[in-house]
Amino acid sequence: MAEPTACDDLRDEVRLHYARLASTMSAAADPTPGSVDIPCCGPAPSEGGASCCGVEAESSPVFGADLYAAPELRELPVRSVTASLGCGNPMLVAALRPGERVLDLGCGGGIDVLLAARRVGAQGFVYGVDMTEEMLRLARANAGTAGVENVEFRKGFIENLPLSDAAVDVVISNCVITLSTDAPAAMSEMYRVLRPGGRIGLSDVVAEDRLSRAERAERGSFAGCIAGAMSRQEYLDGLAAAGFVDTQVTFTHRVADGIHGAVIRAVKP
Repeated sequence: MAEPTACDDLRDEVRLHYARLASTMSAAADPTPGSVDIPCCGPAPSEGGASCCGVEAESSPVFGADLYAAPELRELPVRSVTASLGCGNPMLVAALRPGERVLDLGCGGGIDVLLAARRVGAQGFVYGVDMTEEMLRLARANAGTAGVENVEFRKGFIENLPLSDAAVDVVISNCVITLSTDAPAAMSEMYRVLRPGGRIGLSDVVAEDRLSRAERAERGSFAGCIAGAMSRQEYLDGLAAAGFVDTQVTFTHRVADGIHGAVIRAVKP
């Protein structure tokens, strides 16, 4: 058996981090926002000081459900909302249309899958992929509570997706590519599962080009979505190398010094 690599260790760190969150959420009797001690990817709510990512908390939201408009969250299971640890709102990026087939990378507790299912309607379909069994159980329970049927959750890695070629029209994700131990492979897999003319609409954490890898690591942990952040140019180059065109990486809000939440768009020709 091969010895574990540094990438294996990082992947295990991420998996255990989010498995603990899912277990905490599933066990909570009253998982309203602020009622559960969440091992999150963002600042502690409204307290300032250091966040659980190891970065200084910003005065406005940088991670979590506060990045969604309140009307979007109505009628969603509270566990899907409270377990949201993303750095943006992919619904604002992807411009989903009725009848489309969508894939959510690293779906977690399912908030973006449920929101996407609403937008694509009964003629559309949404897949959620996550490597953490505990998160998948939580997501399936949330879908059942919401009564949403046009969804399916699959276990797998974003670097080796459990979908066939040209299976979807749109790929979304929320603060997930930054957690990959092989971002180029994840980008290639996004390209593979998209139909020609398909698109990606991602939210992610992205660094300014001026920061070195070491400087990014100084600002926060890998599991906390900071240390693994690509620079803006690295993101653009990676998408181009995978075959995407019309690529855009646009900063939306500050997460830490030189680190930003961002929206990423690209098209498969």
